[in-house]
Amino acid sequence: MSSGTMTGPLCDEYPFQQAKPLLLVDVDGVISLWGWGEAERPHGAWTLVSGIAHYLSREAAARIAALQDAFELVWCTGWEDRANEHLPHLVGLGPLPHLSFERRMAGAASHGHWKLAAIDAHAGPERPLAWIDDDLGPACEAWAAARPGPTLLITTLPAEGFTAAQAAELRAWAAARA
Repeated sequence: MSSGTMTGPLCDEYPFQQAKPLLLVDVDGVISLWGWGEAERPHGAWTLVSGIAHYLSREAAARIAALQDAFELVWCTGWEDRANEHLPHLVGLGPLPHLSFERRMAGAASHGHWKLAAIDAHAGPERPLAWIDDDLGPACEAWAAARPGPTLLITTLPAEGFTAAQAAELRAWAAARA
């Protein structure tokens, strides 16, 4: 039997041959942290990115990087291509493909969140995806519930960033789709 990739109608019968789920990764509030109490500063380091101070968590970035075997990682951040300019050498994550956003598409055109139109265009309706962000409100929850493909939203707290428990939840979710 050949070890090549199978093509044709039989592919749909073998989900292990299909693409990994997408993992959409925001930066601010996920890897770039803020808002902790004076005595509660998480592990991380201050750095300037495009003249703006960011407190970056290498731990959060390492947890995300460890998911690359289960997911196809994509930057889903207002940093857009700047994430690849800075984060690979600052926190060891990337380079990754990134989404580009049309900020004028807020409201109904983007289902109520400025990132959703770009996510829909990149992922399509069926591909399983998980999204890590600190700003996933009711519009995102409604979008995820209505989306035909499996969708998991992971909301981070900006003072903590992406946690070990969230990484375990994502790994279990991806394993259930394998």
